[in-house]
Amino acid sequence: MRISRAAFGIAIAAGVVAAAVMVRAEQRVRPMSPRGSSAAHVLGTWTTGGRQTFAAGRGTYENGKWIEIEYGRPLRRGRTIFGSGADYGASLLIGAPIWRAGADVTTRLRTEVPLTFGGKQVAAGEYSVFIDLKENNWTFVLSTWPAQQTYDPNNKDALWGSYNYTPDKDVVRTKMTLETLPHTQEQLSWEFVDVTNTGGHLAIAWERTQALVGFTF
Repeated sequence: MRISRAAFGIAIAAGVVAAAVMVRAEQRVRPMSPRGSSAAHVLGTWTTGGRQTFAAGRGTYENGKWIEIEYGRPLRRGRTIFGSGADYGASLLIGAPIWRAGADVTTRLRTEVPLTFGGKQVAAGEYSVFIDLKENNWTFVLSTWPAQQTYDPNNKDALWGSYNYTPDKDVVRTKMTLETLPHTQEQLSWEFVDVTNTGGHLAIAWERTQALVGFTF
């Protein structure tokens, strides 16, 4: 059966359109604030016996305990983030009494080992993380407030971000050390830094500010 040029052209055009639609459908829709996490694996022991591994040094890390922070990672996108004076931090709070130190779902810290912040020991478990923002004066807050995974205005037993936060569930409030970065950091980041067998620091960095809080095991 012979196909006319017109019919052939229509078929080709239809195929191109269909391919374009499939490509577009497969394109990933990026959230404004992607989820992120940072972890430390601590108090374990490196061994070189047993099965071969592809870790640096070809060893195996045994009996380690995990500490992890999970958070939303907003981007600067040309904005002035923290501001100054009476407006310091106002753009981050937007009606909330305290900063969620991330975006969307409440920032969460999970630890398999007891940690001590500012002289206060907290048991292994899961906590919400907030920062009380004052210019040149940040306070790190750990709280037992549960987190909503999707926003529900009728749920008064868990928080979305830091809206409706109250301090009655705080287990730690301690000052953070503030540093000015030599560069502008585009995306908010939490990291574990200077970790040893006795402790380390949890650091948050965004724009030109880094704030650290120390912890011990």
